[in-house]
Amino acid sequence: MTADDSFGRLDDDDYPAYTMGRAAEMLGTTQGFLRAIGEARLITPLRSEGGHRRYSRYQLRIAARARELVDQGTPVEAACRIIILEDQLEEAQRLNAEYRRAAEGAGETGETGDAEASGPSDA
Repeated sequence: MTADDSFGRLDDDDYPAYTMGRAAEMLGTTQGFLRAIGEARLITPLRSEGGHRRYSRYQLRIAARARELVDQGTPVEAACRIIILEDQLEEAQRLNAEYRRAAEGAGETGETGDAEASGPSDA
């Protein structure tokens, strides 16, 4: 690995750059909290060669959202479920918008995919 490769990873949101201790410190929480959201399968940290948990910036953003909910009184398991459902909803809305754009594009070109829409044939 070259130095350029290493620096390129600094911009990668998915690169597991943070140890559990550093991640907990950055979030203002405990290592136990990170373990709990891992057990709830909200995030799955990668492991170093020595078996230590490593977190990415993307995972830390998710953990920060969980912490916000827990700080508001939501149980950890419920907070994790809420975040998972929010993520699923966002993905469904993204797909819906994509399908809607595709359907509108097909309508503009006259493509309907419906045989009856072209009218009866006089063959």
